[in-house]
Amino acid sequence: MSILNLGILAHVDAGKTSLTERLLHTAGVIDHLGSVDDGSTQTDTLELERRRGITIRSAVASFPLGDRTVNLIDTPGHPDFIAEVERVLDVLDGAVLVISAVEGVQAQTRVLARTLHRLRIPTLILVNKVDRTGARFTGVLDEIATRVSPSIVPMSHVGNLGTRDATVHTEIDLLRLADHDDDVLAALVEERPPPPLRVHDRVHPVYFGSAITGAGIEHLIDGITHLLPPASGQTAAPASATVFKIDRGAAGEKQAYLRVFDGTLRVRDTVGDDRITGMETFAGGATQTRDAITVGEIARVRGLTSARIGHALGVRSKKAHPAHFAPPSLETAVLAARHTDRGALHAALAELAEQDPLINLRQDDEVYVSLYGEVQKEVLQATLAEQYGLAVTFRETTTLYAERLTGTGEAVAFNKIDPNPFLATVGLRVAPGAGITFGLGVELGSMPAAFFTAVEQSVRETLQQGVHGWPIPGCAVTMTHSGYSPRQSHSHAVFDKSMSSTGADFRGVTPLVLMEALRHAGTVVMEPIHTFRAEVPDAAVIGLLPVLARLGAIPLSTTPWGRDAVEIAGEIPAARVHELQRRLPGLTRGEGVLESAFAKYADVSGRPPRRRRSGPDPTDRKEYLLHVLRRVGR
Repeated sequence: MSILNLGILAHVDAGKTSLTERLLHTAGVIDHLGSVDDGSTQTDTLELERRRGITIRSAVASFPLGDRTVNLIDTPGHPDFIAEVERVLDVLDGAVLVISAVEGVQAQTRVLARTLHRLRIPTLILVNKVDRTGARFTGVLDEIATRVSPSIVPMSHVGNLGTRDATVHTEIDLLRLADHDDDVLAALVEERPPPPLRVHDRVHPVYFGSAITGAGIEHLIDGITHLLPPASGQTAAPASATVFKIDRGAAGEKQAYLRVFDGTLRVRDTVGDDRITGMETFAGGATQTRDAITVGEIARVRGLTSARIGHALGVRSKKAHPAHFAPPSLETAVLAARHTDRGALHAALAELAEQDPLINLRQDDEVYVSLYGEVQKEVLQATLAEQYGLAVTFRETTTLYAERLTGTGEAVAFNKIDPNPFLATVGLRVAPGAGITFGLGVELGSMPAAFFTAVEQSVRETLQQGVHGWPIPGCAVTMTHSGYSPRQSHSHAVFDKSMSSTGADFRGVTPLVLMEALRHAGTVVMEPIHTFRAEVPDAAVIGLLPVLARLGAIPLSTTPWGRDAVEIAGEIPAARVHELQRRLPGLTRGEGVLESAFAKYADVSGRPPRRRRSGPDPTDRKEYLLHVLRRVGR
């Protein structure tokens, strides 16, 4: 029996969770359809999800389709929880992108579609809600072709569109298909039956249907069964898997959700420093205890206390991808309502950071977290209250800037040579790069591996706070010098750390060397920029344009949109999006609709903003050494 790991992705409220519910019901996994509005769906299991009617955490459910087992992963649609989607993408074999027949292609739809295309994940498109008043057919197809991909093949047609009696029947547009498939074109020219449809990352079959009534869903199921490729891998190869989710069990134990790419993982297997103590797969709306899992399977595993989201276990035969979406562009301080809860608050946030590493927990006098938006802040507040009994407030949300290298730079500190007080030689070269990379320009055997690890870890930590205190998301770091003092002791005495290098020496000197190299290279501060699309009445344009100018927005296009409406598209600083959202209803008599999504970083003009640092500051050498040397006992 083959396995398909299938992701369901959509903009919020397109009907993604309702589709998951319909698929499970059609497959016989559940007897009754749950409702998002009633909080009774199979995959929205958190009380907060049920109460708010949105998906916050990804969830797995499994069901059979003929001779295929489908592991279905329901993901959040709200852009504030895009990090949950990112973790899932590397474990998918195929995807269904859900689009509302009423609202059409929305901001998050485009972000998801671009990412699926870039990762070459075969994708079916479902235009949902054909039973809703205002549902469209040709208009939505045109939007998909313009804003998602021109390489689409309509697979069905709708009768009684926009009514509860909407019906869907199969009708493949062979002329459109021939535009993307030479074999189909040849068959049409030669007047012979076309070959079977082939789905790949550049051609997307488009189905229409209703998750609520079930109309057209059987056609989508046929596509899932026959068009999307199954999981592949080598059963006899060494075990390799990727962790895509972390949560805690009823007793507080860590549980890692992973997908196996090659080989077999068994209970009692040793993985790094951990040992697997138990595992369950998903079947029939429940979990099933297993002794082993193999190629393509998804399981919840216990015992992997060192596991982190994105970690590759074993030797990955499938190349891991870098971050798929932009990092959070907002930051806020979290304040405990009771001073005595400060320790408990940090512990709770540290546990939540295991489940969502992109909140980038950091602490100085206060605890800071990174955010994608205000809804995420509300959910964090509710989670801390309900799961940990902690009442919290937040400081005003601020923009999370970033730094960019403008050149290359080098620095070195030598062991036992002033002004280096650490028993370690570290030399580093930095250059602009895509993501954070660390390489060796020295022999791997020139010092113990643990010391190289200490340097790399310190490099990655230090780059979270660059010259101006902001993260540096792109930097290629090469270690150019290395050296250490071997383990020594006085005559007839035990080991003396004052004479011998330790990991603390390398962790202490690396931030100083790296910061000096960054200063030689030069950095500039960048601010996050969003694209925006505002649909407004014609009469509102003259009042909206001056407001956009004051907010620093740059309109790039103005296009007629429906009757008596205009679509204004452009760019706006991320820091001003919330203000535009707040003002738009008053400027458009409540008729305006705004969508925005991260697009890029742009250099800040004028004096760059600085960020208050957490921890010792390597830009202030004297203060840094006083703090670090005291900590390591030197």
